[in-house]
Amino acid sequence: MTEIRCFVAVELPEGMREEIERIQSRIATDGLRLVRPELVHITLKFLGEVPEARVARIIEALRGIRASPFVVRVKGMGAFPDRSIRVVWLGLEGDFSPLYEKVEASLAPLGFKREKRGFSPHVTLGRVGRPSARMNELLSPKISSLAGSDLGSFTVDRFCLKKSTLTRGGPIYDDLAQFPLRDQG
Repeated sequence: MTEIRCFVAVELPEGMREEIERIQSRIATDGLRLVRPELVHITLKFLGEVPEARVARIIEALRGIRASPFVVRVKGMGAFPDRSIRVVWLGLEGDFSPLYEKVEASLAPLGFKREKRGFSPHVTLGRVGRPSARMNELLSPKISSLAGSDLGSFTVDRFCLKKSTLTRGGPIYDDLAQFPLRDQG
C-alpha cells in the first residue's frame, strides 16, 4: 500500500518570501540547513506517513472545518530549544487557537493523536544537523540581532493539506487540497 507523507499548513504570502530570504542570508551558518523560502510555511499538524486510501477521509474531515479568517503578524526570531539549538524560527502573533483546535478535533476521530505539547505558532527558517555548544555560539548572536524582525501582517483566509516528497535536493511540497476560511456570522 502506498503511503503519502502529509501535513496541514498555512501558506505565507508570496510577498514575504524575499524578506525571509534576506533574513536567512544573515543567519546562514555551516551546519544550519535553511528551508528554501518558497517552501516556508506554518505547520498546523504533521500527519506523517498516511496510507493513500485514507487521504480522501482526511480531506473530507478538514473540509468540514468552519473557522473565520484571522490576522497574523510575522514578528520576532528565536530557536527551539534554547540550550541546544535545533530549529531557528520566526515568531507569529495572532490567534491560531480556533483553527488549530478544529484541525485537531476533526482529525482525532481518524486516529491522529492530539499534540501533547499544544501548538506553538512559528515559521521554521532552518534546522541544525548536529546541535552543539559551538553551533549555539555561532547562531545565538545572529538570532539575537534579528529578534526584532517584523515582516508585517497578513490575513489567514485558508489552510491546506500538503503532500511532502523527500528527495536528495530537499522536500517537494504539493497541495492535496485547500480549505477556505469564511466569516462565521
